[in-house]
Amino acid sequence: MNAGPEHAVEPVVEFAGRLRASGASVPPTRVHMMLRALAELGADSLSAVYWSGRLTLCASPDDIERYDQVFSAYFGAGQGRPRPRVQVAPAYRMVAAPADGQPETGAKNDGPPPEKLATASRHEVLRNRDVTELTAAERAEVNHYLSALVIAVPERITRRMRAAPGGTIDARRTIRAMMRRGGEPVEVLRHRKSRRTRRLVFLIDVSGSMAPYADTVLRFAHAACRARPGTEVFTVGTRLTRLTRELRGRGAAAAIAKASQAIPDWSGGTRLGPEVKEFLDRWGQRGVARGAVVVLASDGWEQGDPTLLGEQMARLRRLARRVVWVNPHRGHDGYAPRTGGMRAALPHIDDLVAGHSLGAMEDLAILLTTTTSCTPWPGTHRLQDATEAVSDA
Repeated sequence: MNAGPEHAVEPVVEFAGRLRASGASVPPTRVHMMLRALAELGADSLSAVYWSGRLTLCASPDDIERYDQVFSAYFGAGQGRPRPRVQVAPAYRMVAAPADGQPETGAKNDGPPPEKLATASRHEVLRNRDVTELTAAERAEVNHYLSALVIAVPERITRRMRAAPGGTIDARRTIRAMMRRGGEPVEVLRHRKSRRTRRLVFLIDVSGSMAPYADTVLRFAHAACRARPGTEVFTVGTRLTRLTRELRGRGAAAAIAKASQAIPDWSGGTRLGPEVKEFLDRWGQRGVARGAVVVLASDGWEQGDPTLLGEQMARLRRLARRVVWVNPHRGHDGYAPRTGGMRAALPHIDDLVAGHSLGAMEDLAILLTTTTSCTPWPGTHRLQDATEAVSDA
């Protein structure tokens, strides 16, 4: 950010917007305070930008972790600030390579080497590749990108009030302040309703048909658990397994290893209906799914009666704020919801998204920050026509 304070308004406002989307309370007054701090400290140093924002945009200790994560993702790793909690994946660049059998240009040439043209970043090369087609080295690189994702979910307004510069008059606090001063008039204190992030719940199918993709979704869930302590993760297959405790570790490799040891039915069968029912009976109905954003990752293959799955998805839809279904086959050309499980669940989900690649996981992270559904299949008002079309096919 090598620019003067007058040129820093647009990036600061955009950065504050991303911080606000991550769950921090960033009113416009704090954005103005950061700009004033930059005017004093200067915007030539990334360290000055970091401390200007941290001292002005963070309203509580809980915001510091969010601030570090968003700052790392937006500005990249910088100097003069504490060690970031999330390491930003390095940007790899693909350049034009010399032809086979020819020495590298400029290796034994006294003249200046010709300019190498960048063709695409390594991230873009891997972004749209199906994870089942990756080599071991490419999969490790994709896992590194997944661990650096910053995942945020929409907020909800609670009934609890908190002190704020603006809002309605807080009569009790104002009167108590006056009494402490012997009845002398004081500044009118105000408060407003506090905001809390919605709970994020994952139900991940680990059956045999989902095994190639389940690891990617588990890593995405681990990134969510690290960013949002209230995130809950369950696996479904032939039995329901809660993995929230195992995935709360900071290291992705260690957390995934613990989770794998805790899953007794990896690459087994699929009993989505009974497992969703067990989740709702034991956890969802008691509060885990109430008002939450529920992400169910499965290809929809159901060994049991699809009618039971449809009934339980209807229960889940009544409890949850939003239901997102991640189907790896959604990202393939010519996909249609032909399986009985998908057709039974379609009327009760808000979004049907792909989950086959790094790009699909990044799109899912962006989708979870929105407040409205944007990728339904094919839309509740067209569901009957689509189902009839699939049946005719």
